[in-house]
Amino acid sequence: MIAPQPFFQPRGTPFSVLARIRALTDLGHEVDLITYPLGEDVRIPGLRIYRAARIPFLRSIPIGPSWIKFPLDVLVLAASVRRLMGSRYDVVHTHEEAGGIGALLRRLFSFRHVYDMHSSLPEQLRNYGWTRLELAISLMRRFERWVVKRSDVVIAVCPELVKRVNDLSPDKRVLLIENQPVAAECQPSAEDVGRLRESLGLDGKLAAVYTGTFEVNQGLDLLIEGIPWIIGRRPDVVFVLVGGDPDQQARYRSMADRAGVGENVRIVGRRPPEEMPLYLALADILLSPRTTGTNTPLKIYSYLWAGKAIVATDLETHRQVLDETVAVMAAPTREGLARAILDVVENADKRLSLGARAARFAQERYSYAVYRDRVAEAYT
Repeated sequence: MIAPQPFFQPRGTPFSVLARIRALTDLGHEVDLITYPLGEDVRIPGLRIYRAARIPFLRSIPIGPSWIKFPLDVLVLAASVRRLMGSRYDVVHTHEEAGGIGALLRRLFSFRHVYDMHSSLPEQLRNYGWTRLELAISLMRRFERWVVKRSDVVIAVCPELVKRVNDLSPDKRVLLIENQPVAAECQPSAEDVGRLRESLGLDGKLAAVYTGTFEVNQGLDLLIEGIPWIIGRRPDVVFVLVGGDPDQQARYRSMADRAGVGENVRIVGRRPPEEMPLYLALADILLSPRTTGTNTPLKIYSYLWAGKAIVATDLETHRQVLDETVAVMAAPTREGLARAILDVVENADKRLSLGARAARFAQERYSYAVYRDRVAEAYT
């Protein structure tokens, strides 16, 4: 498996990579993972981690496209060639842009290639504002088509990406495997949740919780801009934002202070995966104010499992999984999001019924057993 990410760090694609590895090793496979030099080692029986060479002074890798990934991916390619020359593999399973490594080397080393498509690469360039040059985006489209055509099977994490694969190569076998929720089946104790509530000063308050990255496409600007209107009507609501690097945390703290709602916002930074069930259990409302993208945010699956009321922007990125039976779908504007949140805040029965329906939906569609069987189907 080739994953061009800092593995493991608590962010989107590394969570997906970890879930794939757990499913494959549970199915009896052995996995040699080639990944970036940064990240924490994970101990799973059947997994060996091989890291690409280090780049001096490199301490972090930004989410999304960045220039530093070019030399890192060259080093991942070199590490992949070394492994392929020393061992014979049945399958090479690639993630994101590492699909290009699999496409390039599959004929030379005679392996089957599984391409794990977590997003559309040209769309990433647009969503993260990395470039608006049409030539660069066109080249990335061609690269994506080339990778898809040189894969034996493509795994797509959302229906929109299935359509994308069908457009690129109509005869290609593509399998939808929606992401496994993070720590979905871990239930924290009431005592632990109570201690967290106390530490955050939430006694007697309603907690509206966001978890995930603090990148611009996640819509936190919309959220914070709408908080003054909500607090003016319900000052007992506290917004707990979990994630972000230190600079991003400082930016949103400053934004909340300027809006006069700093007392109603808690920014707790990134937390380890084992703590995420605590923050989900803490919530009265779970928020996903994302503004762009087509792939479903990983957090949505964990939100459903948590059995809490969800407020999400009414965009295709959410509609692929959510609808009005399990969530409140808000207009993707400051006013629309604020009104949707206030509607849930002021209606306790609605919060409870939405949460109960979300939990049933998750149990039926997103259990680990269902997920593992889908991964097995891709390999069969």
